[in-house]
Amino acid sequence: MRTHAVLEAARAWTLETERFATTPAEIRRLLAWLLERQVEVVVLEATSDYWRHLYYTLQPHLNLMLVNPAHLKGIRGRKSDPSDAAFLARAGASGMVMGSFVPEREIRELRDLTRRRTQLITARGQEAQRLEKELEDTGMKLSSVLSDVTGASGRAIINALIGGERDPQALADLAIRRARSKFPALVEALDGTFTEHHAFMCRHYLEEIDHLTATAGQLDQRITTLLTRLEHNKDVENLDTIPGIGPAVAEIIIAETGGDMAQFATAGHLASWIGVCPGMNESAGVTKSARTRNGNSNLKRLLGIAVMSVTRNKDCYLSAYYRRIAARRGRQRALVAVMHKLAVAIWHILRHKTRYKDLGADYFTHRDPERAMRRMTKEANRLGLTVRFEPIAATA
Repeated sequence: MRTHAVLEAARAWTLETERFATTPAEIRRLLAWLLERQVEVVVLEATSDYWRHLYYTLQPHLNLMLVNPAHLKGIRGRKSDPSDAAFLARAGASGMVMGSFVPEREIRELRDLTRRRTQLITARGQEAQRLEKELEDTGMKLSSVLSDVTGASGRAIINALIGGERDPQALADLAIRRARSKFPALVEALDGTFTEHHAFMCRHYLEEIDHLTATAGQLDQRITTLLTRLEHNKDVENLDTIPGIGPAVAEIIIAETGGDMAQFATAGHLASWIGVCPGMNESAGVTKSARTRNGNSNLKRLLGIAVMSVTRNKDCYLSAYYRRIAARRGRQRALVAVMHKLAVAIWHILRHKTRYKDLGADYFTHRDPERAMRRMTKEANRLGLTVRFEPIAATA
């Protein structure tokens, strides 16, 4: 690793080049070298995860600026580490680059926990899919009748199969609650060839699912403890009031953003950081592609899932807004538009420590009633009908 320090003395640039390894001892030597030369700003390029230990060691003592490599990718002529480092030093000193958001240590720990929990939940879903494939190999169509083969009814039936039970009638009788209403379909679905090998593999998948569930539960407890220590429990409750945002998603929002909106001057800054706002690429009056940037992939994915949940709710403002945009611009653009709305709501809730207030599904109708009447009249005329609007008399 080569490091360049830029000093300003009498309006002149001084450039020194020194080579350092990435071992802890060498990083401490780098720190001493930088302090000796009274370096004011250290610019560090975020390359994979290799920047972490260097950043964490220098950050308490120096003013560090972690820059996104994508922001410097278009600069030509820097084909070696020394010239690259020299350019970073000049760019940082002249204000050509902006530093990335790096949260405090406890927030970084919270990020590690929430991201690992997401990985475990994803892995658990993959194990459940492998279990379904194993059942398909037997000819049994259990997943066609039960929405979740790892639920109470599904597990009872699979455990009985592992234990040696093969009678479809006896197996179907193990279903509980709402699944019992599907008894005839279960009997038909459980008619298959379940061998000893299938029993071994199903037992293995169930054990893996249980292990991942238990590990995710341990992470849940640690996340709750850390949020309590950081005094973010109230923020989680406030975020939970947003449609489509549950407690687990609220915890991830706190972990990714830090819970402190001082890092984001406006709601638009947060939306841009997440990557849920249109890009700007206009030159000579011609607007080119305005696709969204990558942003924070963890939050962007979760907001997309939240919007899919919101669109199924017909009685809230966000679903009405989605239908309004989708009718004119298409579903994909409407999804991004609602994701932007969620980002704005998150910023205001965390900034002002308040709860979400839904405007209601009829917000747009009450905002412009004449437009709503024109639309209904137009639809009626297309059907060869006419309509007349009269106010409803108020009842005592």
